[in-house]
Amino acid sequence: MFIRIGHIVTTVVGALLIAAGFNLFLIPHQLLSGGVSGLSMLTGYFTPLSIGVLYFVYNVPMLIAGWFLLGRRFILLSIVSVAAVTVLITVVPERMVATDPILSSVFGGILVGVGAGISFRVGGSSGGFDILGSIVTRYRDFPVGSVLVALNALVILAMGYLQGDWNLALLSMVSIYITGKVVDMIHISHTKVTLFIVTNDTDKMLERLLQIERGVTRIPAEGAFSHAKKDMLMTVTTRYELAELKRIIKEADPLAFVNIVETVGVMGSFRKRSV
Repeated sequence: MFIRIGHIVTTVVGALLIAAGFNLFLIPHQLLSGGVSGLSMLTGYFTPLSIGVLYFVYNVPMLIAGWFLLGRRFILLSIVSVAAVTVLITVVPERMVATDPILSSVFGGILVGVGAGISFRVGGSSGGFDILGSIVTRYRDFPVGSVLVALNALVILAMGYLQGDWNLALLSMVSIYITGKVVDMIHISHTKVTLFIVTNDTDKMLERLLQIERGVTRIPAEGAFSHAKKDMLMTVTTRYELAELKRIIKEADPLAFVNIVETVGVMGSFRKRSV
């Protein structure tokens, strides 16, 4: 298990964006973020307890569950994120950047989504329901952001009931929805693409492609004009791994013809990227 310093730094930067989204946009208007952070805010609005401390305490059982069900590297990075957010909430000043609650819900959601998304991108999470979402998507191929939106519905209903202000509850839902969409834009490992590769150097190409542990189908092909015998290789991968795969193809055969199409769904055996 190896964690790069750059990944830790990226996780801390993500935590800073999350803390900024909380203190500069959401908390001043008593809006909620999603999941455990939303529970922390909701509790903090009705009690004198610190939102940062509540955020840490509520995350502990999630981190313990993730330790047993997800990869330890994933949880260690999540612990870094949770600890950093807890500290940075007390460091970033709480001030109302935008007086309009609608603008605050939008930009707060964007900041939190970017922060959580880059934490996912380096192999961790921002804790809380992100961990539950990762557990779900590990066994069911759903977008992480969409799972988080579903999990957050109960938090919003609780807010509307306790505060009696459904305008704030609905604005919080807007913020959470935007956060989920931003997470999905950044964390793209659930999006599949299919590559059709026509090459004159099949053996070398296969040697390189099989290094990424993806299945490859070899299909005999013939040029319609030249009648030259070639091979077409087909493989399915994720957008997250696409850049690396394109680099490998260029190195193995710079003249290879590659058609890349987005895949609607995959049935059967497909190795998901380990957490």
